[in-house]
Parts: sequence; structure tokens; C-alpha cells
Amino acid sequence: MSSTDRAAAEADRRARRLDERLGDPGDDTSETGRRALLLADERAEPPAAAEAVLDAEGFGAELVPVALGGRLERADTLVRVLRPVFRRDVGLGLGHGITSLFAASPVFAAGTARQRAEVAALLCGGGRAAIVHRSLAHGTALLRGELTAVRGGSGGMVLGGRKDVVLNAERAGAVVAYTRTDAGHGSRSAPGSGPGPGSHSVLLLHPDALPPGGMRVLPRRVTRGLRGCRFAGYEFTDCAVPDDTVVGGPGDGVRLALRTFQLSRSVLTGAVLASVDTVLRAAVRAAGAGRPGGPGRRHRAVLAGVFADLLAGDSMATAVLRGLSLLPDSAHLAAAELKYLVPDLLRDDLEELATVLGATGYEESGAQGMLAKLRRDLPAAGLGHAGTASCQAVVLPQLPSLARTRWLRQPPPPDALFRSGAPLPRLDLTALGVVGGGDFLIAALADVVARLDGTRDVDPVLRAYARAFADDLADLRERCRRLDPADRAGLASPAVCALGDRHALLSAAGALLGVWTRHRNDAAFLADPAWAALALHRLGRRLGLPLPAPPADHVRRVADEVLRRFGEGRTFDLQDTPVTGAVSR
Repeated sequence: MSSTDRAAAEADRRARRLDERLGDPGDDTSETGRRALLLADERAEPPAAAEAVLDAEGFGAELVPVALGGRLERADTLVRVLRPVFRRDVGLGLGHGITSLFAASPVFAAGTARQRAEVAALLCGGGRAAIVHRSLAHGTALLRGELTAVRGGSGGMVLGGRKDVVLNAERAGAVVAYTRTDAGHGSRSAPGSGPGPGSHSVLLLHPDALPPGGMRVLPRRVTRGLRGCRFAGYEFTDCAVPDDTVVGGPGDGVRLALRTFQLSRSVLTGAVLASVDTVLRAAVRAAGAGRPGGPGRRHRAVLAGVFADLLAGDSMATAVLRGLSLLPDSAHLAAAELKYLVPDLLRDDLEELATVLGATGYEESGAQGMLAKLRRDLPAAGLGHAGTASCQAVVLPQLPSLARTRWLRQPPPPDALFRSGAPLPRLDLTALGVVGGGDFLIAALADVVARLDGTRDVDPVLRAYARAFADDLADLRERCRRLDPADRAGLASPAVCALGDRHALLSAAGALLGVWTRHRNDAAFLADPAWAALALHRLGRRLGLPLPAPPADHVRRVADEVLRRFGEGRTFDLQDTPVTGAVSR
């Protein structure tokens, strides 16, 4: 077994241990169960017992590269460890978990040996790092406000400005701040795309080492979503910092953001998928699983459809997370599309599941409370408008070039992109590209459709659906070929945004077809074309494709798999792994 295979198996072992240590979510007497998590959220407090479990498991080491003494080898294996946490509480996963990785990733990518070692030791020792984002005019409170730094009279820089909402501001042992350091390079490359290159630098600050009075921690702010997370703020006044606080070089902030946001976008989205797993499980129970007759036809169709969406979203997440290691020069585009599309799928899925929970009046173990909490938490976690706009800024300017030089010409991606058991290189943040490199999910779509057209023993419904997506890709290609790459205003227009919507949906289709194709000869459920056909149909509705309804037998087979996994206590994702406790019954 290769070292990366061994690392993947070890990550699965840690995920299973963490799931067991966090215990039965349905146990109302447990300090880490759903009831306790909901009560902590109601009190706007972090769930102390659950945080203590993560500390005892040395969770911070999951966020630190192996080369720096941690356990992080690949993004896809990190998400496997995160999912037991996010199945219980998005706020716990963010507040105690991956926000520190988002802060640390520019340091790991471009910091000096000393900077990397300091941050690695902090996280491995159970500390936290906070991130101060640059300001976005269209952003939430988390993204408003900005820090600036100017050259000091005796060397170094003088930092000023205010940021009112920073996760873990009160508890951070290190602060990674995107700071405007050169107002002369602030021109924007396109409307809504953010500052130009050279406008910002990344600073690594240690609060205890700053001069007295230079930084003030602002009072805590309780937000509507993620109520249990500790949001506060920073105010800097004439705060002198030495030049060695800069990460990378002066003016590298935007480039580092474009590089490392690929990791944060894909890891966050891949982890959040697990949160809907919990609501789907509650809806299956509410619909009558385990009782004579089981769920009715209407509820079975809802459960099957949401499950198909989760598999489609996980297919896209898996391809992107693995692409960060396998195709690092191309992952920026797919990571933006993942963060752009999948949160919309999840929000709609929650609305569908609410119809099941609401129709049955189901309230066992706080299922309605968890649904309401998740509806509040997802936008606050950065899965809302600001995230959509930043992802569009990555994708839309590339559409004309992709249509002219890549689509229908690029070779298919390697099989290992879609097979989670295949070995991968270690994640190398320094290798991540920020532009160019191709479009591997669209290449996968074109490749799979060509394979299906040339194969006889393929489900005819799946073949017809896939062909409709290929035809839509051909039309999108022609429309994008006519765009003027130099027309900055035009590339931000509603018409081009609509083309970006289509591209995201086609990318998701390429991912799920890539996964199904690589598993079609397996013995497990992923070989069944029914889930892929149902997932394509649901994506096709969003595209406006005139697809015929999926056969009743396809829906039945997918619904049967939902009930099997529920009855056996297994996850509703590609991994199909055991879960702990009564939540599985």
C-alpha cells in the first residue's frame, strides 16, 4: 500500500473515531448530542463539551501539513475527517475547526520557515488562527471593513483600520490579515471582481506581540446564523509592525487569496454536504421508515431526489478536492463552480425536506430545530451572495477563452479524479494555479457522453439525458465564443452571469457522470445508473432542458437505497460509511 493510500485509510480511521467520541446525536442526555448543541446555539455559546472532544483528539493537527508536523496530506481526506463534525453542527466545524486552516493556508503557501513553524505549532497545540478578509462592497458583515498599512518613519509598517466581525477574534493566537498596502494598485479588473494585483498584502500578526494600544479587541457580536461561534472584531490604531510580518512579498495578497481560496471553497463545501445528511435522515424517519408500508410515494420521491442531489454534490466536491492534488493548475475554475452551485442545491434540498418534516409534524430529538438552525447557519458560513459573486469573478472572465480553446478539445481527466480510493500526490499549495489550465469537469462531460454514444449496454434514459447536456454544452460554447474578452462590463452583465449558471450546472453533470462511469462495473450502488439519471434530471430542470420524467423504477431504486442506508446506519454520500448512534435508526 502506498503512503497516500495508507494516509487515506488513517484519515478514515480518525473520522470513525471522532464520530464515536462525539457519540449518539440522538441521545438527549449526551453533552454532545443534538439537544445539547441546540441549547448551546440558543444561548449563543460554543458547545463546550463537543469542543473538548475535538481538543482531546488533537483536531488542530488535521489542519497542518504533514511536513510541518500535522496530519494534512490531501484535501479530500481532510473532508472525510470534517464530516462527522459538520453532520452535527456547522458552527462547531467552522468555529472550532476549519476557519483556522483558512487563516493559515496563505502562511503555509508562502510564509517563511519561521512563520510556517509558528502557525503549525499553534494549531497542533490546540490554538486558533483568525482571518481578516479584505473588504467587499457587496459582502456581508464578515467582509465589510478594511485594514490599511503604510510605511513607518523608522522602518516597518503602521497598521490602522477596523474589522467588526471576525470569527474567533477573542480566542486567536495568530491573526492573518489581508491588508491594503498600496492604494495605487487598487484598480479593478472588472466590475465586482475586487482590487487589482498589488493592492493588498498578507500580514501574520501575533496579538500578544503587538505594541500596547496598537490593537483593541472589539466586543463580541452575536449573529443570526452561527450563533454559537465567537465573532468579535479588531481595531488597529497606529499599530507598528515589523516588515517580517508580511507573508510572501508586499502586494501578494490578491494572488495568495486566489490561490488559497480554492482550498477553503472546496473544503467548506465538501464538509457542509454532511450537514444535510442529518436532515435527510430525520426526514426519512419522519416519513415512516421502519413502519409498515414505509414512506408514501410522494415522500419517497422527495427523499430520492434529495439523495440524488447529495450524490451529485459529493461527486463534484470529490472531483474538485482530488483535483487540488492531481490537477493543481486547473482546480481554481472547478473550485469556484463548486462553491457557486452546491450551496444552492443544498438550500433547495432543505426546503424539500421541510415539506416532509412539516407534513408529518415531526419533532423527535429536535429535527425541526436542526433544520431551522441549518437554514440560518449556511448563509452565515459564507455560502450566500458574497460567495456567489466572488466565484463569478473567477469564472466569467474565462468563458470566452475556454469556449475558443478548451471545450470539446481538451483530453479527458484521469480516472483517479473520480475514484476516491485511488492514490494521489500530497496537496501542494504552492502548485495551485490561479488562471488557465483548462476545464476538467467540462472535459469529463464531453468524454462520458462520447463513451455512452459508443456503448450499447447503457441505460437508455441516462444516455438520453447525457446527450441533452452535451447539446446544451455545444450551444453554450457557441454563445461564449461570441463574447468579447476585453468587454469588462459585458462580462459582468446579467446575460453573461446566466451563461455562468449554465456552465456550473454542466460542470456538475460532468462530475457525476465521471463518478458513475468509473464505478459502473462495481458491485455497489454507485454502479446503478438510476441515481445518475435522477441527479441529471434535477440538474436539467435548473438548466431548463425539456427532459422527460425519470422512470418510476429509477426513483424506486434510489429511494430503496435511501431506506437501506437509513436502516443500516450509513451516510448518504459517495463513501457510504457507518454513522454512530440512534440517528442511524
